Amino acid sequence: MRKLLVLALVGLAAQLVDGALGMAYGVTSSSLLLVAGIAPASASASVHLAELGTTLAAGAAHWRFGNVDWRVVRRIAIPGGIGAFAGATFLSSIATDAAAPWMAGILLALGVYLLIRFTRPLGERRSRRPLRTRFLAPLGLVAGFVDATGGGGWGPVATPSLLVSGRMEPRKVIGSVDTAEFVVAGAASAGFLIGLGSEGFLLPTVAALLVGGLIAAPLAAWLVRIVPAQLLGAAVGGLIVLTNARTIMRAFDAPADLRPVVYLAIVAAWVAALYLAVRVLRRTRRAAAASVEAEERVPALDAA
Repeated sequence: MRKLLVLALVGLAAQLVDGALGMAYGVTSSSLLLVAGIAPASASASVHLAELGTTLAAGAAHWRFGNVDWRVVRRIAIPGGIGAFAGATFLSSIATDAAAPWMAGILLALGVYLLIRFTRPLGERRSRRPLRTRFLAPLGLVAGFVDATGGGGWGPVATPSLLVSGRMEPRKVIGSVDTAEFVVAGAASAGFLIGLGSEGFLLPTVAALLVGGLIAAPLAAWLVRIVPAQLLGAAVGGLIVLTNARTIMRAFDAPADLRPVVYLAIVAAWVAALYLAVRVLRRTRRAAAASVEAEERVPALDAA
């Protein structure tokens, strides 16, 4: 019972992060499940089955608020599903001893990416030209494969790529990626079902993650107003790097005297990333305040 409660809290925390950033539900959940000693394929399978419920709820909410570009969803979801199915069958065929460092390595790379991503200003829309299939299809294929083999990664790969393109509003990027993820989660679950059988899904784990995620869904809207995405992204990125570095060092039996050095280096980089994130956040807020002040000054001059 205590373990299920912990897993529900994991699902709650992961959905809070995902709702605030538009990414990292799978990465956060899978990282913590690996630390808990769950086999990589079962961890990814359980997370993706739970995501069927959380992504359906998130997609419906985004649709209600007009945050979904269905043209983008159609063009990224199908290739994403194909990539996820291939990734799930691939991970299912790897022995647990080999899969653990592979999956932890992908998650660690995604954690490093989050650390770097959120120490820079978040992108804004720069072009109104529509995104083409020749960009969306390969992106969906790669993001889906990474998502299934790494236990997460759809959001960290797809969301920043669409933001960087500058052709969609950030709210529509997050809404479209979250909505398309339902197809990706379903395809990955089908791949794991074929590769592992029904015993590959830890149903109590799935239920606990799902309950926590559904409770967190409405709270995420509150969290995003209280905690800036810049800080939350850097904080979560450091946590993911730290937990997966531990898994990798255990898998390769790293010397005991090396481990504290690695942990200290990661913590130092984490603190530096948080410091940079705070600086960027303050700079962005000062620029926004100056812009508002300039706009208010123009009508006053015209009136004079």
